[in-house]
Amino acid sequence: MEQPGSDTHLHNRSHAIFGDMSFFSKQMRIALRNCGTIDPDSIDDYLQARGYEALAKVLTEMTPPAVIDEIKKSGLRGRGGAGFPTGFKWELTAREQNEEKFIICNADEGDPGAFMDRSAIEGDPHTVIEGMLIAGYAVGAQQGIVYIRAEYPLAVQRLERAIVAARAEGFLGENILGSSFSFDIEIRLGAGAFVCGEETALMHSIEGFRGMPRPRPPFPSVQGLFGKPTVINNVETWANIPVIILDGAEWFGSIGTEKSKGTKVFALAGMINNTGLVEVPMGTTLRDMIYDIGGGIPNGKKFKAIQTGGPSGGCLSEQYLDTKIDYDSLAQAGSIMGSGGMIVIDEDSCMVNIAKFFLEFTQNESCGKCTPCREGTKRMLEILVRITEGKGEQGDIEKLERLGTTIKKASLCGLGQSAPNPVLSTIKNFRVEYEEHIHQKKCRSNFCDYLLTYTVTDKCVGCTLCRRVCPSAAVTGTPKLRHEIDQMKCIKCGLCFKSCKFSAITKTSH
Repeated sequence: MEQPGSDTHLHNRSHAIFGDMSFFSKQMRIALRNCGTIDPDSIDDYLQARGYEALAKVLTEMTPPAVIDEIKKSGLRGRGGAGFPTGFKWELTAREQNEEKFIICNADEGDPGAFMDRSAIEGDPHTVIEGMLIAGYAVGAQQGIVYIRAEYPLAVQRLERAIVAARAEGFLGENILGSSFSFDIEIRLGAGAFVCGEETALMHSIEGFRGMPRPRPPFPSVQGLFGKPTVINNVETWANIPVIILDGAEWFGSIGTEKSKGTKVFALAGMINNTGLVEVPMGTTLRDMIYDIGGGIPNGKKFKAIQTGGPSGGCLSEQYLDTKIDYDSLAQAGSIMGSGGMIVIDEDSCMVNIAKFFLEFTQNESCGKCTPCREGTKRMLEILVRITEGKGEQGDIEKLERLGTTIKKASLCGLGQSAPNPVLSTIKNFRVEYEEHIHQKKCRSNFCDYLLTYTVTDKCVGCTLCRRVCPSAAVTGTPKLRHEIDQMKCIKCGLCFKSCKFSAITKTSH
């Protein structure tokens, strides 16, 4: 690993051999600095990469208030989505006079298309442990908990091994490195509920209750797990802590934008040539992310939208490609940073269906505690289903906007407050597609099956395969002669279109 002060260290923390590749050249790896370059199961590899030096530094050279002050000066904001200042959160917990305090790592990553936390733990579990140790020292906590979903077996396994190795080397347990500081970490497995990514629901789950959020205040920093002061941050936030301590708040604060410091990890997915984990300085534009790092859209297709922030984020159109990736700019554009999901959508996608897909996910994952989220998302989903089935009515768009605005204002937790974002943002940026679905019963992307007509062309050789796969007996014909589709019987399943080996069936919007 490059030492601080070298040009390579400052500009590109990716492995040196990859520095000239377009996918890596515009990245700057801080949270992912060791992923792919060390053996995650080897504590010796981590130690050679300056592992646990930051812990040794705070225990021997810094007081707890000095540690918190350094984190505050760095400008680090929570990478879990809300972007709350990390140092200020720690300070609130440190002020509380309580013998028992907790440090929690939120590794319950539930966004569709997101794999940042999983990959970070699989590639460098010790950096999360070290970050939690430093926080424990800073706020006066002795117990840490990593809440991680059970669907990540490799991440769980490597984290377990890392904890055992850290205990064996004296980095966890009593009187760490000969100091008076004692701290240990345990793992709790989540059952895959999306709502448990919300901090108060997560703590309820750890306590043995159903994962449901509670009103705030009191905030977890003051009254959290088992009613005790609790610091809760996500995996990426913890991974940044050792670097800030070693390289300094001033250096970390020099990266990014005025209000969004450092780098951000994204899971780049969807219709993009280069998929994978990407870590870039805050302030990088969406255009750079898609075309320089992502390599553009496959098969010569046109870019249509990018969805940031997971299922609670917004879909931004081409006019927002020069938007900077930071908390404030994305919010102003109508989306959110979220935990780092980033899905690219090409011209073949129907934006009404995209909105329906994400709302269906959040509606299904709603815990049901508050009425606006439980009932409001259900009503919005019903309207979207009607629209995609060709049953949209005049005024449906306005109903969606009113419902979405009400849900955002009245829901209890962040899941409900952000659930309407995919719908509201697609209405804002792709309203014409909603109008076509409702008034013309047309899907310009030929995606919504109920709005399509399947027709047999002259290319048909009468192989009878389409007739055999049709579940409604809508296809008729005799072998070696052109077949026909009875539109009254056709249920728009598309099986005939998918099965035809001669491209003899076309699908067109009404």
